[in-house]
Amino acid sequence: MRSKSSYENESNKGTGKQNVEDSEGKLGKVVSPNSKEFLFICFLVTLWYSSNIGVILLNKYLLSNYGFKFPIFLTMCHMSACSVLSYVSIAFFKVVPQQMIKSRSQFIKIATLSIVFCGSVVGGNISLRYLAVSFNQAVGATTPFFTAVFAYLATFKREAWITYAALVPVVTGVVIASGGEPDFHLFGFIMCLSATAARAFKSVLQGILLSSEGEKLNSMNLLLYMSPIAVIFLLPAALIMEPNVVEVTLALGRENKSMWLLLLLNSVTAYAANLTNFLVTKHTSALTLQVLGNAKGAVAVVISILLFKNPVTIVGMGGYTITVLGVAAYGETKRRFR
Repeated sequence: MRSKSSYENESNKGTGKQNVEDSEGKLGKVVSPNSKEFLFICFLVTLWYSSNIGVILLNKYLLSNYGFKFPIFLTMCHMSACSVLSYVSIAFFKVVPQQMIKSRSQFIKIATLSIVFCGSVVGGNISLRYLAVSFNQAVGATTPFFTAVFAYLATFKREAWITYAALVPVVTGVVIASGGEPDFHLFGFIMCLSATAARAFKSVLQGILLSSEGEKLNSMNLLLYMSPIAVIFLLPAALIMEPNVVEVTLALGRENKSMWLLLLLNSVTAYAANLTNFLVTKHTSALTLQVLGNAKGAVAVVISILLFKNPVTIVGMGGYTITVLGVAAYGETKRRFR
C-alpha cells in the first residue's frame, strides 16, 4: 500500500515538470521574438551598409573610371528612381502612411529643401570625379562641424563648451588628411567641402522650416515630395551645363550594353540607401545609429582602397582616424549634455 507522502512526491514531481515546461515555453516566447528582431536589425544594417557604400563606389566607378563624366545627370537619374520607388513603396507597399502637403507654404519649404539637397548630392558626385573615395569620406565626416555652425547661426542656441571642443579634432583630422593625400585636387576638395556644408545646412533648415507639428514629415515622405522637384530642377541644369550628355550616354550605351544596367543599378541603390537609412533609424537607438554611421565610413574607405587601389599615406589615414574619433566624441557629448 502506497503512503500519502509518496503520492504527494509524485504529484510534486509532475507539477515541477509542468512548471519547467511552462517556464521553458515562456522563455521560448521571450527569446524567440528578440532573436528574430536582432536578426532583422542585422539584416537591415547589412542592407544599409551595402546600399550606402555601393552607391558611393558605383558613383566613383561611373564618374572616374567608366568615362561617364556627368554628375548632374547622374544625380537626376538618382532622383528619378527615388520619385518612382518612393511612390510605389508608400502607395502600394505601405512602408509608411502617406502624409499629404497641406499648404502652399509647406510646398515652398519642401522645394527649398529639395534645391539645397540637390546641391549637396551634385557637389558630392562632382568631387568623386577628382578625389579618392577615402579622402571624400574623410571630408564628408566633418558634417557635424558645419551642422553646429549653421545651428548656432540660425538659432543662436549654444551647446556645452565640451561639445564644441569635440569638434576641434574633427577639423584638425581633415587638415592632416589633406596634407597627406597623394592625389589632392583643390577643385574636388572645394566641391566636397561645399557638398558637406550643404548637407549640414539642409538638416538645420529642415528642423527650422518643418518644425510645426502640422508640417513635419518623416524622411520617406519628404523624399517622395523632394525627388520630383529635384528632377524638374536638375533636368534643365544637366542639359545646359552638360550639353553633350545625351549623345555621350547613348554612345556609351551602344558600345557597352552594361552601361544601362549600371545606371539602373546605381539609381535603385541610391533609393535603397535612403530607405534602409530610414528603417535602421526606426529600429535602432540614436547611439547605435551614431556608432554604425561612424563605422560605415571606415568600411567604405577600406573597400574603396581595395577596389580602386588609390594610394594612401599613414598621415592621411591618421588624419581620417582623428576626424572619426572627433565625430564619435561630438556625438557622445551631444547625447550627454543636452
